[in-house]
Amino acid sequence: MSQPVWFELIKKDKQTGARLGVVHTPHGDIPTPIYMPVGTQATVKAMTPRDLTDIDAKIILANTYHLYLRPGQELVKEAGGLHTFMHWDRPILTDSGGFQVFSLAKMNDIREDGVLFRSHLDGSKHLFTPESVMETEQCLGADIAMCFDECAPYPSDYGYTVKAMNRTHRWAERCLKAHTRPDQALFGIVQGGMFKDLRIQSAKTLASMDFPGYGIGGLSVGEPKHIMYEMLEEIAPYMPENKPRYLMGVGSPDCFLEGVLRGVDMFDCVMQTRMARTGMALTRKGRINMRNAKHKHDFTVLEEGCDCYACRTGFTKAYIHHLVKEQEILGSQLLSMHNLRFSLRLMEDVRAHIANDTFGDFARELLEGGIYTQ
Repeated sequence: MSQPVWFELIKKDKQTGARLGVVHTPHGDIPTPIYMPVGTQATVKAMTPRDLTDIDAKIILANTYHLYLRPGQELVKEAGGLHTFMHWDRPILTDSGGFQVFSLAKMNDIREDGVLFRSHLDGSKHLFTPESVMETEQCLGADIAMCFDECAPYPSDYGYTVKAMNRTHRWAERCLKAHTRPDQALFGIVQGGMFKDLRIQSAKTLASMDFPGYGIGGLSVGEPKHIMYEMLEEIAPYMPENKPRYLMGVGSPDCFLEGVLRGVDMFDCVMQTRMARTGMALTRKGRINMRNAKHKHDFTVLEEGCDCYACRTGFTKAYIHHLVKEQEILGSQLLSMHNLRFSLRLMEDVRAHIANDTFGDFARELLEGGIYTQ
């Protein structure tokens, strides 16, 4: 293939149509469906690259907005790109920073040329345009870069959502023209808010631009989950079958299953490490609050059968409870390892069931049990 990143659709689950595939990249193959740990500032919090390899993370994310502000894309480029800078030799995806510009910046002025905003760090003024974002992402050098888009907040009325969607489409065209790095793929982003007709229109428009992959943006921004699932169902028939579909910023276990049922291939979320830093563990029986006093004398591991470092080595709930209560860094590290590996193992099971045409039964059992709702 001449493209640096391309998708191979291996098969569909006979029960549900869920997709099993591989995203081929310059830094390795990514089996799908996949969960991607988030390394916002060129690091997955509380995890070393060795830890990420140990849990078998196939790809991680970094954030263009944050890296643009600190340490700056030119320094990362000087270091040899993100892979060299952070000592990670597997695939990386960088988002465009569009969501952060609209959600974190102290002020933003949306214009046709781009977005003028004030940094959430020091209030300094900056302008993001499709062209400048492409320059930044090409300096960072990830395997996959995302277009600069306008993410309409929830709720937004129809008129505003139309304007934001159309601007996203125009910016996507500008991103395509500005993106010239041959070893990096650029993904488009479907928008359209919570309006079915707009979602379909956006999916069709982006598909006509022939990106090598597609993000689905503007979901999981405060709307009820059933609305997100409806939007995914509406656009699925209009998304190219031979391109990966990436549901952006979504990562609870129930959403993994519901998303895969609706044709999603890629997910990312900070939930796993954020929960770890607040003392929460993900398990097949639901969440465990390691701050709870009932764990003080519990000498079992977080989850029997888990192969993460914390569980296979035998760190007990009693010990992790102690670490969390004393705010020791090791507590966050062990819980981060566990939560990330939990999510990756879940996706491994998802892929195995799709391969065996049993994903419908698997998903139904877990979802009806209610233990995966976050």
